[in-house]
Amino acid sequence: MKFFNTRFVFVASLLFALAANSQTSFNFLADGQISASELLPPPPTAAAEKSAEMAAVHAVYNAASEADKNAAYAEKKFSVFNYTEVIGSYFVATNLPKTAAFFERVQKDAEAVTDAGKEFFHEPRPFTTDPSLENGELEKSFGYPSGHSTEATTLALVLAEILPEQRDAIMAHADLMGWHRVQIARHYPADIFAGRVLARAIVRELNQSETFKTELAEVKAELAAAKLAAK
Repeated sequence: MKFFNTRFVFVASLLFALAANSQTSFNFLADGQISASELLPPPPTAAAEKSAEMAAVHAVYNAASEADKNAAYAEKKFSVFNYTEVIGSYFVATNLPKTAAFFERVQKDAEAVTDAGKEFFHEPRPFTTDPSLENGELEKSFGYPSGHSTEATTLALVLAEILPEQRDAIMAHADLMGWHRVQIARHYPADIFAGRVLARAIVRELNQSETFKTELAEVKAELAAAKLAAK
């Protein structure tokens, strides 16, 4: 009986630890504050819609240049400093330690929300459904909503709050980064559009966080100083 009780306590402790570790750790958002499964409609399910989505992927993939595809491959891992080309040469991590740390936390929150959505919807990627689209290093996760589109748009929207005069260029670059994922058949167009919608909801909720707003003000000051020093 003593062995049974000891074993029971061990198993219970293990299950508790696993449950605790399974909870998402956010930086600025609260657990459960935003849910992709509640905000987004499900991905297209009707046969005609699925067929049209797949046809769009084939058309975009076949039309993409090698430069398009290489850019997409290079963005497999990305950060806020993918926006340097549209913001300016001063916008680099070595100049902006607070900015780098802040946007890394923002991106991780967006990633966590998106990953939960992927696990809820369980939407296969185009190359999973049609192996003829396989190319490069393939992802094992589900496709809807697009993590790249959600994260890139989230970063862009926050950047646009800091640099409103460059908003159009920043948002266009975010859209391009998302679309690159269709050009290498990692996503359907619906995945990309869902990511753009989800990002706007994420940023709305981020702006409810006092910690986020405090750090955002510090980043604005750091960016302003770096921009002035670069002149």
